[in-house]
Amino acid sequence: MTDTEPSPAVRETAESIATMEIRGAATIASAAAEALADQAAAAAEADATASDPEAFRASMRAAARTLRETRPTAVSLPNALRYVLQRMEGDSVDRLRRSIVDASESFVDQLDRAQEDLGQVGANRLADGDTVMTHCHSTDALACIEAAVEQGKSISAVVKETRPRQQGHITTEALREMGVPVTLIVDSAARRYLDEVDHVVVGADSIAADGGVINKIGTSGLAVNARERGVPIMTAAQTIKLHPETLTGHTVEIEMRSEEEVIEPGTRDAIGDITVENPAFDVTPPRYMDAIVTEHGQFPPESIVTLMRELFGEGAAEPWAEP
Repeated sequence: MTDTEPSPAVRETAESIATMEIRGAATIASAAAEALADQAAAAAEADATASDPEAFRASMRAAARTLRETRPTAVSLPNALRYVLQRMEGDSVDRLRRSIVDASESFVDQLDRAQEDLGQVGANRLADGDTVMTHCHSTDALACIEAAVEQGKSISAVVKETRPRQQGHITTEALREMGVPVTLIVDSAARRYLDEVDHVVVGADSIAADGGVINKIGTSGLAVNARERGVPIMTAAQTIKLHPETLTGHTVEIEMRSEEEVIEPGTRDAIGDITVENPAFDVTPPRYMDAIVTEHGQFPPESIVTLMRELFGEGAAEPWAEP
């Protein structure tokens, strides 16, 4: 391993995040933090970095950049990298390594507790006998439903399949393991089934300072339909999903994924000259969202900026950048 070469675990984690084998904001953040700990261990043993603190720091920054570049809108990823790298300190490689490992373990521990706390807050919004609708796959949204079930509430679910990658199938499996009755529907049937739903629960890939929710494509349309039908909708999101760059005017980049997720190359060639677009996310304006539920409590979307400033100040550093 050269002085800035990522460890095999970092490269493997980056690939898994890019291909969505690792998915979900909390899972991505946890994997990134653990990959940095592995990088620290590998760099502490490599010839080029074992006795050179500056080379060690450079290798950590390079590993973080490798991870950062995998998912431009997955804000939990840079937030995890910030948490770990901003706690890197020491005047020797051993102390630097220990600080990285300690920060990674602390971050993952907080992440585990945050989801449980968030679930309790979200569960309080659900009543016994409620039917909820979900979109995509969110472990935060599932935490709210699981906590409600553990409170003894009878909950059923209508799950959107969420094309093109059908993450709704993963949600369906998780809900059935909880004993929740599930009706799986095609995405285009959502408006019809909202008449049978008491609450919509979605996750978030990231949340902007104005309360806009960036989530799987189709969330915005679902929120508009829910508002028209009078069905309350909440976003369940740990604070690692808050997007501190938006405090300083940065816009959120919407990831465009491969057209092959939408149409097979042979079919595309048979059809002829067409343009295929596959945006991964959309933005739900805050006026269509009833509440954002976090481990710190629930907030009106327009008020989330207060929590964001409390946690991140007025912006966000990029500790993975070269000085």
